[in-house]
Amino acid sequence: MSTHSVHVVARITARPATIAQLQAVLTALLEPTRREAGCLRYTLLHNQTDPTDFTFVEEWANDAAIDAHLQTPHLQAALAQAADLLATAPDIRRYVLL
Repeated sequence: MSTHSVHVVARITARPATIAQLQAVLTALLEPTRREAGCLRYTLLHNQTDPTDFTFVEEWANDAAIDAHLQTPHLQAALAQAADLLATAPDIRRYVLL
């Protein structure tokens, strides 16, 4: 197992008619996720030129912390709420620093 933190970039695209609803769902994830064990950074960005585009920039202590995050009740609830608000499936990628 790596001793380096893992970075995640998660791009989420709203349907144009659901931008405000999706933003509310995504922002509700910030505080509970930031309190999770292994969460080093959890930031939500909103594209200034494309209001349908949201991006989470995350840093986790390790892959196990991310895997635990994916099973949390607050994330599972957000995924269920967001299902009908998304234009496409989320693009979630894990990275390590070189």
